[in-house]
Amino acid sequence: MKRLSASPAGVFEEEGKQGMTDESSRPTDFIREIITEDLKKGKYDHRVHTRFPPEPNGYLHIGHAKSICLNFGIAKDYKGTCNLRFDDTNPEKEEQEYVESIIDAVRWLGFDFGPEPRYASDYFGFMYTAAEYLITAGHAYVDSQTAEEMREHRGTLTSPGKESPFRGRAAAENLDLFRAMRDGRHPDGAMVLRAKIDMASPNINLRDPAIYRIKHAEHHRTGSTWCIYPMYTYAHPIEDARENITHSICTLEFEDQRPFYDWLLERLAEGGLVQRPLPQQIEFARLNLSFTVLSKRKLIQLVTEGHVTGWDDPRMPTVSGMRRRGYTPEAIRNFCERIGVAKRDSTVDLALLEFCIREDLNKRAPRVMAVLRPLRVVITNYPEDQEEELDAVNNPEDPAAGCRTVPFSRLLYIERDDFLENPPKQFFRLAPGREVRLRYAYYITCEKVVKDERTGEVVELHCTYDPKTRGGDSPDGRKVKATLHWVSARHAISSEVRLYTTLFSTPEPGAESGDFRQDINPASLEVLSSAYVEPGLAGAVPGSRYQFERMGYFCVDPDSTRDRLVFNRTVTLKDAWAKIQKAQK
Repeated sequence: MKRLSASPAGVFEEEGKQGMTDESSRPTDFIREIITEDLKKGKYDHRVHTRFPPEPNGYLHIGHAKSICLNFGIAKDYKGTCNLRFDDTNPEKEEQEYVESIIDAVRWLGFDFGPEPRYASDYFGFMYTAAEYLITAGHAYVDSQTAEEMREHRGTLTSPGKESPFRGRAAAENLDLFRAMRDGRHPDGAMVLRAKIDMASPNINLRDPAIYRIKHAEHHRTGSTWCIYPMYTYAHPIEDARENITHSICTLEFEDQRPFYDWLLERLAEGGLVQRPLPQQIEFARLNLSFTVLSKRKLIQLVTEGHVTGWDDPRMPTVSGMRRRGYTPEAIRNFCERIGVAKRDSTVDLALLEFCIREDLNKRAPRVMAVLRPLRVVITNYPEDQEEELDAVNNPEDPAAGCRTVPFSRLLYIERDDFLENPPKQFFRLAPGREVRLRYAYYITCEKVVKDERTGEVVELHCTYDPKTRGGDSPDGRKVKATLHWVSARHAISSEVRLYTTLFSTPEPGAESGDFRQDINPASLEVLSSAYVEPGLAGAVPGSRYQFERMGYFCVDPDSTRDRLVFNRTVTLKDAWAKIQKAQK
């Protein structure tokens, strides 16, 4: 397989002709089939040029990650180009914070768009010129109806719309009014510029859609230069044409907008403002994920109403939230590749995303021992002043990861759930009189249980160890049924552990109640403030990922300090997806 590299301009290059690649190594889907056919016909001069066009009014989420992987992935497969372009046409909702977060997310996911992104606002001047051309050519007019009147005259899916009384204005009058809009001589909502198409069209999107509106608002890039702003449906095809996009890939909700996309570019091509061949819009199914909401409006509600701590809350499906939780870009890219590209909407089980992160972290995450709910264990026949170093494997999946040493001493902590005073038949862990193995250490036997006199709670176990079983094997061949993890109390680092689970308690939040907030899971976060981790984690930096043996995968949170480590649970070791696959087979 040939090596691909990204140039500073975000162009994926390889020896040979652009647009040609080894089809046997390329994913297959209906979009790539269209592109392959276009290349065979020589359309777009054998070029492939895509774009990812987010609006900077929120943080990117896993659904955007699918689109990023698709658009940049297609550019990579065909050795083409993919632009990151911000749809900054709505100044009232857009912020520089969102711009920076989106740039960071795209780069973190592993994609290169060149030194600088592009912006819809880069083309505001051209868009205005194009609007004046449409007016002079009789394809647009200024409508002075109120928003309510326009809605009333729009019609329904089964009845045609009614033409505006201002539809017959002369081009010169429309041009004067549009320039007055531009010059700030009218208040917000006083009038709009509409495309003149067909009010009787069965497609409501062709019933003279608005293409410019008045907004006396400060723009995060252009400031107060403009007080009129283009509608997204008008701006987007122009941006594609100006950037020589070949395949404009978007989600299914824009399918009904495609006739306007084509109409507008055809009119501008007739006037010589854009060049043929024109970009083509192709729609695919957006990602829907169980136990998750991916509506930007709903995500904003979660943040502004305080249901989460922010956009990067590890329970959020945002790229920044998943990153903070410990997800890797490789796992997210693998997930997006596994779910593929479809023409119809469907819901993907969250278990598949969790499977992908387990699969990735299993290969790369160092194993360490951590006790989340500690129970004291005293090894009564171990010398009080003695301690020793035991060998432990860093990652059995990666021999190159080598080994580390962990300290062992008389006083240990084990997981409270690993002991039962009166165990049921299928419980094989520690119990009175029972022998178990301590990971990398010795066999121990529980001899005595110490309880709190007031509450009756078990607070300490007195055990004995067999010094001949160092390393976890018995020279006489006797077997035990359980191996427990542990940490030496003398050496352990006190830490905070945050156990995250799904933010919602139902697979389809709001499906029954009508309000997704009613299905917020009150147990989505449990904070354990008295956990202990082995001393080798001292100085672990935020973002470091580990497998806590027998407990799951965890990531160091940015809230950590030199004196206090904080860990987020990325995912448990329970592999629900494997069970689903088995059931399906």
